[in-house]
Amino acid sequence: MSRRSREDKRPDSPEFDTLIRNVRVVRPHGNVVHEADIAIAGDKIALVAPGIDAARAKAVHEGRGQLAFPGVVDAHMHCGIYSPLEEDAVSESRAAAVGGVTSSLNYFRTGQYYLNKGGPYRRFFPEVLALARGRFHVDYGFHLAPMDRTHIEELPMLVDKHGVASFKIFRFYGSHGLHGASNTQRDFLMIGEDERYDVAHFEFIMRGLQAAREAMPAGKARQVSLSLHCETAEIMTAYTKLVEKDKSRHALKGLAAYHASRPPHSEGLAVFTAAYLANEAALPNINLLHLSSRKAVQAAMTMSDVFPHIDFKREVTIGHLVLDITSPAAELAKVNPPIRPREDVEFLWEALLAGELDWVVSDHACCRHELKVPKPAARYFGNQIWLAKSGFGGTEYLLPALVTEGTRRGMGYNHMARVTSWNPAQRYGLNAKGDIAPGFDADLALVDPAASWTIRAADSPSTQGYTPFEGLEMSARVDSTWLRGQKIQEGGRVLGKPRGRYLHRPTA
Repeated sequence: MSRRSREDKRPDSPEFDTLIRNVRVVRPHGNVVHEADIAIAGDKIALVAPGIDAARAKAVHEGRGQLAFPGVVDAHMHCGIYSPLEEDAVSESRAAAVGGVTSSLNYFRTGQYYLNKGGPYRRFFPEVLALARGRFHVDYGFHLAPMDRTHIEELPMLVDKHGVASFKIFRFYGSHGLHGASNTQRDFLMIGEDERYDVAHFEFIMRGLQAAREAMPAGKARQVSLSLHCETAEIMTAYTKLVEKDKSRHALKGLAAYHASRPPHSEGLAVFTAAYLANEAALPNINLLHLSSRKAVQAAMTMSDVFPHIDFKREVTIGHLVLDITSPAAELAKVNPPIRPREDVEFLWEALLAGELDWVVSDHACCRHELKVPKPAARYFGNQIWLAKSGFGGTEYLLPALVTEGTRRGMGYNHMARVTSWNPAQRYGLNAKGDIAPGFDADLALVDPAASWTIRAADSPSTQGYTPFEGLEMSARVDSTWLRGQKIQEGGRVLGKPRGRYLHRPTA
C-alpha cells in the first residue's frame, strides 16, 4: 500500500471513526486558512481543531499539509442529457468525485433528450428517481423545468413530495432548439398543440412558483428559487441566419461564428426581461445561470439596482472562465451560451474577484464524440460548428482549474470555497453542505496546491472521450474526496460502489 493511501487503524478508540490529520482547513467565511485536524463521527464532522489525539479515532488519514476544501457543490450538471441516465449517473458522478465534487445538482426536463418523454411530472419524475437510485457516486438532486401548464400546477407537489426546490426556464427555446435555430418547437419540447413555450408561459411559471412559496413556511420558501438560461430566441435566430449565410472570405468560423450567432446583447436583453417579469410576479429568488459576457453581467448588476427587493444570484461556469473563441478545441467547445472572446473572459474574472458572481459550476453535459461532431453535410464542410451538439463535460476540472487560475489572479482560498460550496448549498437548500464545521456532512476535497499536471481526457472516468480543456496545465490537484465521512476517491481512482444519496431539498 502506498504512503499516500496508508491509514493507521485504531480499533480500540470508538469516539471518532476517522481523523484527517495535518491539513489546512479552507472554510467559506473569513480570509484565513487554519492548520488543523478534522475528526469525523458517522456521516458528520465532529471536531475541527489542531493537535487532536490520534488515539481518539479508529482510523487516521495523513493530510500532509494539503488544503481541505468543503466538498464541491456542482450546482449545474446535466446527467442523462445525451446518454441514458442510468449510465451517465455512474460514469459522470465518478468524474465528479475525481474533481472533489460531493453534491451534484442536475437540470432535467421533459421533451427530447433526457428521457425523450412528455407528460406530467407526477408520472415522469418518479421514473427519473428510480433510474438514478443507487447509481451516483456523489450525493445528487435535480432542478426541473416546467414545460407546460400542467407542470406549473405540479410545483407544490414537486417541492413537498419530491424535495425539488429549484426550477428552470430556458429563455431561448422560443424559436431555437438545443443546438441552433428550430421551427419544430412542439416536437422538440413534446408539448400539446394548445401550449406555447414563450414569455407568457415564463410569467405564469413565476406566478405559479411564487404562489407555491407563499403557501410554505418562510424558512422553506427562502430556499425555493427559479433559475433562468438568459438568451433571446428571436435575436439568435436572426443573427444565426446572418452568420451562417456569410460566404465571403471574411466569414467567421468555429467558435467565433457561434459567438456572433448568439451575441452578448441577446443575453443582456433576456436578463432585463426576466428581471421585469420576476418583479411583476413578486418572485424574489432568481438565479441567472452561466453568464458568459460583459453585457450579461452588466445587465444582471443593473437589474439588481433597479429591483433591489429581488435576490438575484449570478452564476458562471469554469468553461467560460478558462476558454475563449481562440481555443483549439473548436466545435468541441460548443456550448450555450457560447464561449466568448478573451475580453469577455477577463471581465468575468473581474466580476468574480469583485464578488459580483455568486458561484462557479461546470455545466457538465457529457456529449460523446460521435454525437458531438457528426459527419458534416456538404454545405457545412469546414464549419462544423453548426452541426455540433451543444455542451461538454468538465466537472472533474472545476475545482483544480479554479484553484489554478484563481491563485494566479490573487483569489483567496476562502473565496473559492464560497463560490464552489457554501453559496450554492445555501441557495439550493443543502443545509448540511458547504462548510467544514461540527454538524456538517463530512464532505471534503483534499487539494494539493502545488501538484503540476496536464489535463488529458484519457485520464478521466467520464465516458465523453475528449475534453475542450485538453492540454491545459494545472497547478493544483484533488488528492482525495470524502463523501459523508467515507473516502470515495484517491489519486484519481474512484473507490467502492456508488453511495450517493438523493438530496430531498431543502435538507435538514
